[in-house]
Amino acid sequence: MSALLALALLASTALGAPVSSSNIYAAANWPLPHTVTGDDDSAHPNDATQGWGGIHVHDPSIVLGPDGHYFSFSTHGLTAISRASVAGSLDGDWKILGSVLKGKSVVSSSGSADPWAPDVHKVGSTYYDFYSVSQFGSQVSSIGLATSTTLLPGSWTDHGAILSSSPTAAYPLNTTNAIDAALFVDPKTNIPYLNYGSFWSDIFQVQLSFDLTKANLKTAVGLSFDPAGTQAEEGSYMSYSAAQGYYYLWYSHGICCNYNPSSLPAKGTEYSIRVGRSKAPTGPFVDSNGVDLRRGGGHIVYGSHGPIYGPGGQGVLSGYHGRDVLYFHYVNTTSDPKYADNLKLLGWDYINYSAGWPVLSYD
Repeated sequence: MSALLALALLASTALGAPVSSSNIYAAANWPLPHTVTGDDDSAHPNDATQGWGGIHVHDPSIVLGPDGHYFSFSTHGLTAISRASVAGSLDGDWKILGSVLKGKSVVSSSGSADPWAPDVHKVGSTYYDFYSVSQFGSQVSSIGLATSTTLLPGSWTDHGAILSSSPTAAYPLNTTNAIDAALFVDPKTNIPYLNYGSFWSDIFQVQLSFDLTKANLKTAVGLSFDPAGTQAEEGSYMSYSAAQGYYYLWYSHGICCNYNPSSLPAKGTEYSIRVGRSKAPTGPFVDSNGVDLRRGGGHIVYGSHGPIYGPGGQGVLSGYHGRDVLYFHYVNTTSDPKYADNLKLLGWDYINYSAGWPVLSYD
C-alpha cells in the first residue's frame, strides 16, 4: 500500500466516507481576469527558470511596497521581483527588478537552486518572504525565510530553513510536504500561523513564534485533504473578512504544470481555485454545501473557462481601493496555444460576497 493511499484510507476512516462537493464545475459566470501590462521576458523557452517576472508569473505573491507601489514575486528566477510602475495599481506596467536571492538558497536539503512559491508579507517594518525548496515529486522539501525592509533586490537576508519535511522527520513533517508556505497573522489575536502543504496529506497548519522564525509542531492541524486520487491540493492562502465574520482558506486543486495541448488533463483535474470558510483560523473549514474540506469538500470559485485555463497559485489583497482582490496565474490559450509554463500570466479580479461566500467579478 502506498503512503498516499494509506493516508487517504486513514482520512476516510477518521472523518467518514469522502464526499465530493456538488458545485464542482457547476455553471458559473466567472469573469475574465484583468489584463496586466509590463515586461515580457519570455525569450527562454527551453529554460523554465528564466523569463519570469513582469506579466509572466507562477505562484504570485503581491504586497504593497513602502513607496506606495505594488511588488510581485514569482516562482523561478531565484524568486523574481517586479514592481508596478503606477502607484496603487495592480495593472502595471510591471517592471522586472531582479531577484530575492543572489544565488542558490542556503537551504540545501534537496539540492534545488531555484526557490518556488514565494509568500511575502509585511509584519511591523519588515517584509518576510517564505519560499520553498524542493524538486518535483519529492517530499524532501524545506520552507526557507528571507527578510528585507525595502523589497528591492540586494536587500534580502536569507535565513535558511524554518520547516523541513521527509519520510524520517517528526510528525507532521513525515506525512506532509513542506512547500507552498502561507503566513497568516490573525487580526483578532496577532497569533501567527503558517499554512503549507502540497499532495502528501495536503494542507496543514502550524503556529509560528512571534518572531516568525520557528514552528511549533505541537500545534499542527490538518486543514484540507482530498482523499480521492493523488491528493492534488496545494498553494493555500488564508484571508479574513471582518464584514463577513469568516476566515477563508483558499487553495489550488489539480494539475498545475507541464500542460501539453495534445494530451491535456481530464476536464476538472487541471488547476482550479477553491475555498472553504470557518469561524476560526484553525478550522474546521467547510464548503458551500457544508462539506468539511478534510473530507474532500471545496467550493470552486474560479476554474477553466473560455480562453482561461488552469488558474491557481492564488493570493488575496485586502483593502485594494476599499475592496478585496483575488490574484492568480493562468494560461491564456489564445495568446499561448502551447500552454507553456513560462507564458503563464498574472491576473486578478475583485471579490464580492454572497451569503458569506466569495464570488469573483471583473468590476
